[in-house]
Amino acid sequence: MIFGVGTDIIEVARVGREIRRSQGFKERCFSPREIAYCDPKASRAQNYAARFAAKEAFFKALGTGYRGGLAFDEVEVLDDRLGKPGIVLRGRAKAYCRRRRIRRIHVSLAHIKDYSSAVVVMETSPR
Repeated sequence: MIFGVGTDIIEVARVGREIRRSQGFKERCFSPREIAYCDPKASRAQNYAARFAAKEAFFKALGTGYRGGLAFDEVEVLDDRLGKPGIVLRGRAKAYCRRRRIRRIHVSLAHIKDYSSAVVVMETSPR
């Protein structure tokens, strides 16, 4: 059963500016594995922006928005060995989803020169 759907779009330049000027922005919003993935990329701002959009879409799919003590770095957007993006949860975000019986999280990322977007769909298990 579908629990929630979230979508987000963000300007790549905005995320690029935050990465360059804001001390600690990357570390607050992204996990070490996400940083290790994005930093070496030629289009690193696009990759960071897509992951940021996925995190925003994740919180929208929960129906809560970004609040309730959940942290951006507890929601990791990582690719599998074939390059398909997925969401890995840690800490409070993982516990929150477990309590709501969310069993599968689907994510789709897209980016072009100026914009990155993401869609997140959450499924629950039957009660």
